[in-house]
Amino acid sequence: MKTNFLKAVFWEYPQFRKEDILLKKSRLKKDIDLLRWLMIRFLENGRVADTIKYFSMDEIAQHLPQLRLSCQKRKEWSGLTELYCGN
Repeated sequence: MKTNFLKAVFWEYPQFRKEDILLKKSRLKKDIDLLRWLMIRFLENGRVADTIKYFSMDEIAQHLPQLRLSCQKRKEWSGLTELYCGN
């Protein structure tokens, strides 16, 4: 069920747990700051399988240098994007 993993991603923001409206809005308006904030939420708190439902590995690789992530998550996602994208 979609809301189960959204609870993990947006654990302190219950208003964002129901749908992926913010992600659609950020892409429609080309709001890079909102898109990156959402990406950080997924990269830090979500499972890989759920994260790649919303963000492609190329998209993650593109934004990864600008994202404020924990050292461990940055290392994990850098390794994944290198493996899948060759970056």
